[in-house]
Formats: sequence, C-alpha cells, structure tokens
Amino acid sequence: MDEPFQRIAIDFVGPLPLTENKNRYVLVCMNYATRYPEAFPLANQEAETVDDTFIQLFSRVDVAKELLTDQGSNFMSDLMVQVYKLLSVHKMCTTPYHPAANGLVENFNGTLKKMLKSYARKYPNTWDKYIPYLLFAYREVPNETTGFSPFELLYGRHVRGPLVLLIEDWEEPTDSDNSY
Repeated sequence: MDEPFQRIAIDFVGPLPLTENKNRYVLVCMNYATRYPEAFPLANQEAETVDDTFIQLFSRVDVAKELLTDQGSNFMSDLMVQVYKLLSVHKMCTTPYHPAANGLVENFNGTLKKMLKSYARKYPNTWDKYIPYLLFAYREVPNETTGFSPFELLYGRHVRGPLVLLIEDWEEPTDSDNSY
C-alpha cells in the first residue's frame, strides 16, 4: 500500500464495561499504508451504527478503496453491502475463526485494550473518554515495521504530542517565574 487509506482493516473490541455515555464497544480502523489507527466508542455493533461510523471516518480521511473485515453480520448485512456498492469499496473478508488474517488490526486491538485497561482501572465507566488521548500517544510512536510514526507517514512531519512534551519537560526544565 503506497496511498493512505487505500486499504483499511476494521474490527470490534468489546464488550467492555458500560460507560456513562452507554458505550460498550470500540470500532477500530487501521490504515494499512501508514498504520494510522482510528477508534470509535459505540453503544452497539449493529450495521446502522457501523454505517454511520464509516461516514464519519470517510468524511475525515477519504473513502477507502478496500476494506478488510471479519465475517460478522454487522459487516456482511444487506445495508453494508449497499454502502460498499454506493461508495465503490471492495470488501474483503477474513476466513471464519482465523483472526490472524486481519493481524494488523488485531495487533492494535491488543495494544488498545492494554492502554484502556491501564486508564480504566480507576474509572471503568469513563474509558471511552480516554480514546482520543490514547490514539494521540500511539500515533506519535514509530512503528516497528515502517520505522516511522503513523502521524509522520500521514502528515509528513513529526507531531508535538504527549511523549514529545514529556521529553521537552525533562530536558528543559521551565523556570517557574517565566511559565506564562
């Protein structure tokens, strides 16, 4: 893949503890070219919800040419088949009971679960609020395969994210008199 968002892998994480916002699942989307992840906390896994979330994603980044999912009914429904046709998306499916076929997103799912677990241990009913922050941190770390961060590959520059801010704070202690 040489073009961002040409191929996207999609999967669900959950069910997770119910949040104050009534979310129990996370729809995870991974861009093959840049390893740039997106994650959407959702109340359910129904096709209508997936459809609405795809529109949110595609309106921000681009309409994917190829989409790799498992064979869940939410991804295989008549509604979704119509969406794939309407958007000219080539739908690819993994073999049943073989999650390794969608290894890129499955690996990220494991990482996201670990990150959420560490944040949600103290406040389990608000884990969905942490997703944007966790994604921001993940996107700034160089990927083992590509050697670049997902942010760098997508935007062509380094991001001044949470890890960079920590490093700056350690290397350049601020003078409390000149803080503001």
